[in-house]
Amino acid sequence: MSVVVRFAPSPTGFLHLGGARTALFNWLYARHCGGRYLLRIEDTDRLRSTPEAIAAILEGLRWLGLEGDEPPVFQSERFPRHLEVAARLLAEGRAYRCWCTPEELEEMRARARAEGRPVRYDRRCRARPPDYVRPGVRPVIRLAVPTEGETVIEDLVQGTVRIANAQLDDMVLVRGDGTPTYMLSVVVDDHDMGITHVIRGDDHLTNAFRQLQLYRAMGVEPPAFAHIPLIHGPDGAKLSKRHGAVSVLEYREMGFLPEAMRNYLVRLGWSLGDREILTTEEMIAHFDIRDVGRSPARFDMDRLLHVNAHWLRQKPAEELVRLVEPFLARLGLVLDETGRRRLLDGMAELVVRARTLVELARGARVYVAPRPLAVDPRAAKFLDGANRGRLARLRAVLAEVDAWEPARLEEVCRAFAAREGLAFAKVAQPLRAALTGTTVSPPIFEVMRVLGREEVLARLDDAAAGRNPALQHAP
Repeated sequence: MSVVVRFAPSPTGFLHLGGARTALFNWLYARHCGGRYLLRIEDTDRLRSTPEAIAAILEGLRWLGLEGDEPPVFQSERFPRHLEVAARLLAEGRAYRCWCTPEELEEMRARARAEGRPVRYDRRCRARPPDYVRPGVRPVIRLAVPTEGETVIEDLVQGTVRIANAQLDDMVLVRGDGTPTYMLSVVVDDHDMGITHVIRGDDHLTNAFRQLQLYRAMGVEPPAFAHIPLIHGPDGAKLSKRHGAVSVLEYREMGFLPEAMRNYLVRLGWSLGDREILTTEEMIAHFDIRDVGRSPARFDMDRLLHVNAHWLRQKPAEELVRLVEPFLARLGLVLDETGRRRLLDGMAELVVRARTLVELARGARVYVAPRPLAVDPRAAKFLDGANRGRLARLRAVLAEVDAWEPARLEEVCRAFAAREGLAFAKVAQPLRAALTGTTVSPPIFEVMRVLGREEVLARLDDAAAGRNPALQHAP
């Protein structure tokens, strides 16, 4: 059997981390099995489904590299097919019209709550003849679910799960306005798309029991089910906005890489021994949905940052420059050819100090910011009157350096500090502030090499003359 899976988001909001992981697990299982990975947009909720949400979901999947193998199916376009199945079930006696009014249904629910019984439809319309009509009422169509025995699912993640059929409701297939419900649409679409494995969050497990009744009523083979645990926050509660960003595209804006997100997300429930870093090829080679654990995974931002830092360091300098350019633009920095050359030259030292592209852009500012260089408040403390005079004297010494390379530059600066009767740090700190605008940077003599003699001397001139403005947004 060729494996066919699907990711079926409802476009009522953004693509969140849980949805992204579900998409990833489906994608990996299809790739591992040599099958197909399909995308279905479940836009049956016309009031809440928006073009903007659909676009955001598709963009999130594109960024993660999890686009479908075929163009997406839009569930709303298949309503006629869903209603066709409902009509057939009705004709075969496997479904029936329910004429109960909203008031009667509420009375039914209130009585059940008062008597301590489960709240479910009491099937009063099930015994009515097919030609029964109640004037002024638009009926719904309900599935006639077995009332005896039990339904058992051999879930690929949860194991054997079962429920007594008496606990199941005669679910609504078609609303009174003639539109199909989610429960009908998802089963018909999964069948028509040839879905062999339904991989989704375990919050859908109760739906699976009800949907299985519909597969049986349709007389078709149900797919295999795999219900994966949800992602929780560090406090053990279901992941939500209060734990930080949950939209996939927010993580892109925070400077994370798609390969890092895939690497981190796959380990929220699945692992390959104790390995934290996994290539996409390794995931595909080893991933099996049966190996996903049953316990909820906990999201850990520090671990995600660690994984992202690793994947940043795997990138060639040319690609990092391309990736960081839009983040530099956010800081108001234009990357010209001089800045591009400096970044390429200094990237090796920059990237080891960054965990995200945002942090990399902040570090890269030293090579691309225009003169006079803005300084942050901490660095400004080292550019007072006494230090400005000292930097002017150091500038004159550096102008005469023969070999502009880190070892020689350090030798000259240390000798200058000794002549001034100062500890080396008393010279290095103002020098760093003048050349980088901050107190943290790659090794200062490496920075000087990358900047070049002309730029270093010009920045020292600015600092000595007190021309450095305050940085509006500290890096």
